[in-house]
Amino acid sequence: MPPKRSQIHEEALERFVLLWGEMASAWGINKTMAQIHALLYAETDPLDTDAIMNQLDISRGNANMNLRNLLQWDLIHKVHFKGNRKDYYTAEKEVWNIVSTIIRERQQREVAPITQNLNECLQLFEKKEQLSEEEEAFKERIENFTDFLNMFDRFTEALLPYINKRNLKFLKHLVKLAEMKHSISDSSTSSTEGNNINE
Repeated sequence: MPPKRSQIHEEALERFVLLWGEMASAWGINKTMAQIHALLYAETDPLDTDAIMNQLDISRGNANMNLRNLLQWDLIHKVHFKGNRKDYYTAEKEVWNIVSTIIRERQQREVAPITQNLNECLQLFEKKEQLSEEEEAFKERIENFTDFLNMFDRFTEALLPYINKRNLKFLKHLVKLAEMKHSISDSSTSSTEGNNINE
């Protein structure tokens, strides 16, 4: 039997679960799924379905459906205890792995279908032998969009393996370089605008 939590612990847990639920739309998942994940992430010991239902005041059907989804996303893991037939669940505790998983899942569920639909739009133009000037311009805009999404997909795939605590120093250095370049670019723009005003 786990020790009784302090009032501060209970309040922090409640706030954390609510916050995770509010962030659900940014994840591209439903509120209950996010809250179950938050609860399992916050808990040191694995929880069974009944404990999750009681803590979040949700139905068994709702709990089971969202637990299945979290398992598919690989954000939680099923745990078995010898002599106990119940299924217990625990969340991935490494925040870097969580973020990488969410990015990868959102990319597969959102970016990939958009790219596919844009390619289907481009295929429509292939049915016509001669495109008008306006059609060519529109086709080029779609191609620019698909080029960006393809590059974003490649960039994400290349970067995700490096998003972990072990590479924190490297990532901080990368961010500093990006910030420095952005700062130089802003200074250059401001200087150019100032010269134009003086002229």
